[in-house]
Amino acid sequence: MPDKWTLKNRRALITGATKGIGKAIAEEFLELGADVFLISKQENNVVKEIVRYTKLHKNIEGMKCDVTNDRDRKKLFDKISKLWGSLDILINNAGTNTRKSTLENTSADYDKIMDLNAKSVFEMCKLFYPLLKQSGNASIVNIASVAGLTSVRTGSPYAMSKAAVIHLTKYLAVEWASDGIKVNAIAPWYIKTPLTEPVLKKPEYMGDILNQTPLRRIGDASEVASVAAFLSMPASSYITGECISVDGGFLKRGF
Repeated sequence: MPDKWTLKNRRALITGATKGIGKAIAEEFLELGADVFLISKQENNVVKEIVRYTKLHKNIEGMKCDVTNDRDRKKLFDKISKLWGSLDILINNAGTNTRKSTLENTSADYDKIMDLNAKSVFEMCKLFYPLLKQSGNASIVNIASVAGLTSVRTGSPYAMSKAAVIHLTKYLAVEWASDGIKVNAIAPWYIKTPLTEPVLKKPEYMGDILNQTPLRRIGDASEVASVAAFLSMPASSYITGECISVDGGFLKRGF
């Protein structure tokens, strides 16, 4: 019987894969035997990661790509098509936040967040659909947020974008099931990443976060990566359309 708990011979494309959660997912997938193609807006970060993984004898490729740019996405698609011919796993991880109140967010803030966090996910899923269908047993994992499920004080455009991703996940899971494509989402709470570091340095705010988290600690990016890996393995073959929270119990706390 084939090993259900492996990513060997699986080909994965990961966006925003040189920092934070995306980087942790790339590391996890490589350790589990996947061939990984990583992308980032910063070319030097891509080169650095490829060199690092190559020295560890990992199957790694990558390129600079802005997932909000039509031309960049097309170049990426052409590259993956030529390199692999099909795609087994798509991880939509790239995202950003402003951590402002609703009245402080400008139209420019809104457009930037929605373009990266929601529209790019929509476009990436559509663009890579033919290659995922070609796999016959593909998995899409969208990195959302608990902010897409409940209020986290600030960042309403961010919350809107993540709620959109969660709902898109449900729609695609139904639409593409017959094509052998599973679609799931992950909703993290506070995770140690470069994006959350400025907030986590504030003692009072950190105290509030821990008070609302039953496990009484901040999550590690590797803990999100392990869920992404599970959702991409044969072991999760009957799971689709789900949003799994990685939140230390935050959403269940209540009063």
